[in-house]
Amino acid sequence: MPGAVISHVTAARLHGLALPRRFADEPVLHLSRRPGQGMPRRRNVVGHRLDLAPREQSVLRGLPVTGIARTWLDLAGMLSQEELIVMGDQIVSAHRRSFGPPRMALVPLEELKRYLAGKDRVAHIRKCRSALDRVRVGVDSPPETVLRLMLSADPELPEFIPNVPLCDDTGEARIWSDLGCGEFRTCLEYDGAHHLTPEQQARDHYRDLKTAELGWTQVKISKTDLAQGRRSVQAKVRRGLALAGWGRS
Repeated sequence: MPGAVISHVTAARLHGLALPRRFADEPVLHLSRRPGQGMPRRRNVVGHRLDLAPREQSVLRGLPVTGIARTWLDLAGMLSQEELIVMGDQIVSAHRRSFGPPRMALVPLEELKRYLAGKDRVAHIRKCRSALDRVRVGVDSPPETVLRLMLSADPELPEFIPNVPLCDDTGEARIWSDLGCGEFRTCLEYDGAHHLTPEQQARDHYRDLKTAELGWTQVKISKTDLAQGRRSVQAKVRRGLALAGWGRS
């Protein structure tokens, strides 16, 4: 279809962005054309009209696709605020650790801010900007974002920062936590399915001992914990914080 660009959910899937389950296997193709051009109307095609600048488009696997920043903006009307933040965390995720290769952002946070600053008249821009205020750099997986948002919903809890280093007496980072609160030396680890392998469990045992040696209280959160809901997760983290001295007068 001349002038059509793959957009919205289909573009997000091609970019490998984190989508909620209801969109994971959506059996339709999202296509966009400029205002004034005919709306795409075909079987299994959802048509949109977008006025795209050249820098908002890219070519992926030989196909014209909206760029990552534009795709995130366009999805603001289809995703909840939490889902938008989950995807935003993935887009800006970057870190350099004492092990492994550095992780580079799909779109750096400051670049994403500048992009949204010039989109005053685009639909759902306020929702997108509000989500961006709660996006954080350094998150490794969607469950970590969900966990962070569950905790931030409780105004009494201290803030937990992604990708916090646990340092020894010399200042060298020995462990990197999924989420950490330096004030109370409490860190959170999300245990996904890969933590069930014997090899990973052996690494986790070493990590647990080292975390304790460094004087941090560790709280492990599982998929089951997240499924039990926000109050259950908050209560579990509160117990860990209490062990570390939080709440004492």
